[in-house]
Amino acid sequence: MTNNTQALAKQKTGRAGEQAVSTHLEANGFQVIARNYQTRAGEIDIIAQKDDVVAFIEVKTRFNEYFHITQTITKSKQNKIIKTAKHFAMKQSVVDKVLRFDVAIVTRQNGTWHVNYLPNAFQAG
Repeated sequence: MTNNTQALAKQKTGRAGEQAVSTHLEANGFQVIARNYQTRAGEIDIIAQKDDVVAFIEVKTRFNEYFHITQTITKSKQNKIIKTAKHFAMKQSVVDKVLRFDVAIVTRQNGTWHVNYLPNAFQAG
């Protein structure tokens, strides 16, 4: 498999995982308000809101979970997500809301996507 083919396969897998998480969120009363929100600081895969909570969600998608995927969300990655979330909150005038940083681990087993959702996986500051 060429590098380009591998990259396309990885993007397709990532999009499928993000869609599985979006479906999971909506089934649990969240409204997805942005996907793949980008700034110079970084990117947030999904931003969703439920009541007074705005969740900034990092999605990690794999076909097999050989290691605990939350270990791939380094302190540096967390800081990029936090900076990007602050940018979003400022641009969208988000006030009187709880800002929460969640992680969704998505794996595919027997042709079915499984979402392991970790609310409040890390905190700013």
